[in-house]
Amino acid sequence: MFGKTVSYGLLWDFAVSEAVCEDQRWILSTMQKHGQELITLLWRILGNEQDVCDAYQDTFLQLAHYEGGQKPEYVKAYIFRTANNVAISMLRRRVADQRKISSAVVNGKHVTSPAKELDSKCLQESLRCYIAQLPAHLRNVITLRDLAELPYSQIGRILGISAGTARVYRCKALQILAIWMGKEE
Repeated sequence: MFGKTVSYGLLWDFAVSEAVCEDQRWILSTMQKHGQELITLLWRILGNEQDVCDAYQDTFLQLAHYEGGQKPEYVKAYIFRTANNVAISMLRRRVADQRKISSAVVNGKHVTSPAKELDSKCLQESLRCYIAQLPAHLRNVITLRDLAELPYSQIGRILGISAGTARVYRCKALQILAIWMGKEE
């Protein structure tokens, strides 16, 4: 069985590499090199398999169309920043849709029940919404540190800041999130 899997994989690799233009093969290489890390990041931000697949596809489509198919100077930073932005946009759309639905049901008033407050999914969704509202520099550090579990040194390299600055940004973001979550209660 293992031999069949390997041979199918090799056939797929050959078919894909033949179907892609020579000047676009770097995109496949990038997908293979950073794809798993990117999926992990997206999964932690979105928490939904379908959304992760959509965000992953959007990220690589944007990479493929970057300045007419040119390769960005810092590919890894570009794909992680793009994936982060795509995921945040998806969360914002989800929140807007939920607000429309709840306002239609409750005539414009947002009502929460004690059972809903205790629901961990509700708390996770609320935290994701607040993270989406953070300023970009704080949101990026929180996303990379707490959701993707990257070390500060790697976050600094991705965002072009020092590891110490990343720590300060995370601390500030946590303080803001704590205030916002406290007001919700």
